[in-house]
Amino acid sequence: MANVLLYHHIQGLTDGVRSFADSLRQVGHTVHTPDLFDGRTFGSIEEGFGFARELGPDAIQERGIAAADELGPGLVYAGFSFGVTIAQQLAQTRPGARGALLMYSCLPVTEFGEAWPEDVPVQIHGKEGDEFFDEDLPAARELADSSANAELFVYPGDQHLFADFSLDAYDPEAAALLMERVRAFLAAA
Repeated sequence: MANVLLYHHIQGLTDGVRSFADSLRQVGHTVHTPDLFDGRTFGSIEEGFGFARELGPDAIQERGIAAADELGPGLVYAGFSFGVTIAQQLAQTRPGARGALLMYSCLPVTEFGEAWPEDVPVQIHGKEGDEFFDEDLPAARELADSSANAELFVYPGDQHLFADFSLDAYDPEAAALLMERVRAFLAAA
């Protein structure tokens, strides 16, 4: 079973993120969900970004890295949207990374090095009409094309945080398919 470090999205550690983690725990995985926003959740992406600006991106990044430091190597790093920035950095740069799950976002690999580590499998998930993921889709395609251990899954629709049941963007069909793919990925990690 996998040891997963899951970073929440910009609206915080919502009930939907907690439920996603619980679904993975139910099949035997260990899932850590650090709360980078000190218990605060937000009703919109804009409100979440406002809080993140106040807190400072460096402070949030430091909190995410500190959570990883406490757990040591051998982790699958996972993130939802905003959380992908931390998960992707750690998956690309930490020795012993077992994999990466990048949901709703993907940064250019060059943000954190020259290439994706060949021994680190990665899945990328997003919606084809999502205005935020559309910006990241070229980087996601480049990563998927450059690594034999990378998979890109693009779903129909335009919702951004579509696997979080506690938000209006929730898409039960796409969320179920994403969960199925994530579980298969973790079973092999």
